[in-house]
Amino acid sequence: MPTDERIARVENVLFHRQPDLRVVLEDVTNTHNANAVLRTCDAAGVLHVDVIAPGGEPLPINKAITTRADKWLELRYHQTAAACLRDLRERGFLVAATDLGPGAVPYDAIDYTGPTAVVFGNEREGLSTAALELADARIRVPMFGMVQSLNLSVSVGIILYEAIRQRSARGWRPSNRLSPREMEEYRRKWLDPSRD
Repeated sequence: MPTDERIARVENVLFHRQPDLRVVLEDVTNTHNANAVLRTCDAAGVLHVDVIAPGGEPLPINKAITTRADKWLELRYHQTAAACLRDLRERGFLVAATDLGPGAVPYDAIDYTGPTAVVFGNEREGLSTAALELADARIRVPMFGMVQSLNLSVSVGIILYEAIRQRSARGWRPSNRLSPREMEEYRRKWLDPSRD
């Protein structure tokens, strides 16, 4: 039986979850980085993480890296960028693709206050051409040093916390973004003792 403290904690975290702010990972090959991203997503109040894996295999979870953040996230798997990103766009999400190319704008130049899915590619090649073509915007974190890019989980953290900053400035946090039905479903799921 969950304690009153545990129930209050779960309800507070659910109250802060943002189902309209998503992270999409395409073909991420470094599982350490992917697991660190999951931890960052949970910390930033993200609920949904979409994983594009051409082989369809689930992301291997390392509990030591995620600190079990994966338990509090909804992971969806897709075979192709097109299947994932077209679905998100049809549901009204702005798709912002991270890119180091010349057409990318600074990450803080776009509006994250509406439904937004931020797409991150693998550590070596970045995003596929298909993912970039399906994006509504291309964004980058400006670099001022000799290296060309940041670690994946660092980039995710920077962009997610910019989204939180923008949403907070509009007075949107904290505010329950889950429907009463979703709130009850997640509450029941998260308080299930068999999840521990």
